[in-house]
Amino acid sequence: MSKDDFIFGTRAVIEAIKNGKNIEKVLLKKGIDNSLFSELFQLVKENNIPYQFVPIEKINRVTRKNHQGVLAYIAAVEFASLENLLPGLYEAGVEPLLLILDQVTDVRNFGAIVRTAECAGVHAVIIPEKGMARIGADAVKTSAGALHSVPVCKVKSLSSAIRFLKDSGIKIVAATEKATENYTRAEMNMPLAIIMGAEDVGISASVLDLTDEQVKIPLFGKIESLNVSVAAALMIYEAVRQRN
Repeated sequence: MSKDDFIFGTRAVIEAIKNGKNIEKVLLKKGIDNSLFSELFQLVKENNIPYQFVPIEKINRVTRKNHQGVLAYIAAVEFASLENLLPGLYEAGVEPLLLILDQVTDVRNFGAIVRTAECAGVHAVIIPEKGMARIGADAVKTSAGALHSVPVCKVKSLSSAIRFLKDSGIKIVAATEKATENYTRAEMNMPLAIIMGAEDVGISASVLDLTDEQVKIPLFGKIESLNVSVAAALMIYEAVRQRN
């Protein structure tokens, strides 16, 4: 992890928030309690910044410097608002092609997926606040800079975001080994969101329940799953093929 990916210390994090720094998440040592911390915690809540109380060992694994029990991760990109982005696409006469990532925690896979998304003209990548790879310098590097081009929408709840998309006329297709239909048989030449999950845990059951269609990529070897970045590329470019 690059030292540019985080800042530490109560006062430093307070000033970063006040100056509009793009804070991705704040880690706070369990049991911390003083007036300066109270000021920080109030700012964190006022600005809707995700936070987590953790054992001090978790912060020590990131830095051993005088962090005072406070560490903030800095996002390498500015996140977009899904509620603002989608109407803008429709107003521009664009047929939206969106990608939803659920539980993709590997930074390199995440970066590779966003690189493919940018090359294919995907209009936005939607991720949850929790259970995702961090968007730091490593992710940007792996994406070959695509993270600076493709809008990334970070949402509190994927389920709520999917309901919003469905209400907005977006078809939701999930790639899952639990499906029986081949992915090339799904109709994708319409406003569409493709959901991909990590190869180890797949897509959350609560998210799968909201899909309009579930498809699988056929496998003929002994290995039971494709790398998620490869699977995402196949799904995305099948949508591109149908649209063109």
